[in-house]
Amino acid sequence: MIYDITFYFTKKYLRRGDRTIDQMVQAARSGKQNIAEGNQAAATSGETEIKLTNVEKASLEELLDDYEDYLRVRKLQQWGNQHPRYEKMRQYARSEQIKNEYAEKIQQMNDEEIANLCITLIHQAMYMLHKLLITMQDRFVKEGGIRELMFQSRMNYRKKRNTPNTPEP
Repeated sequence: MIYDITFYFTKKYLRRGDRTIDQMVQAARSGKQNIAEGNQAAATSGETEIKLTNVEKASLEELLDDYEDYLRVRKLQQWGNQHPRYEKMRQYARSEQIKNEYAEKIQQMNDEEIANLCITLIHQAMYMLHKLLITMQDRFVKEGGIRELMFQSRMNYRKKRNTPNTPEP
């Protein structure tokens, strides 16, 4: 959703030729792609999974800065928790219905509303990524990565091979 909304937003509200368009779209794309690559890497490397998840988080932080800058330089409001529409937007961003209707909804929103929706979605994504990183790092510390597992397997193999009366595997 963040990628789709950002793509729409940049095409509609930024001038053609503005480098910010490419930066925002690439940051949104990078966030989306790195989570997919991190999940694929998880099968072979917990370390790579953690690195790619951190890259995703950094990409989303960059995109967040761009949306905040957009609002600030245009003297539009960023909806903090004191803003009357903040809680409603937060609840909508959490809801199941957003998945089915965001593409149509954003066409009815102005730039301030779309930017605040994306800021809300980015905050929620970063919160989940933070929790995910803690879990991944904890698992990595407890279980190690593929290198540690391979080393342990090699050591077990050598130990069995060098023990008298132990049949070859």
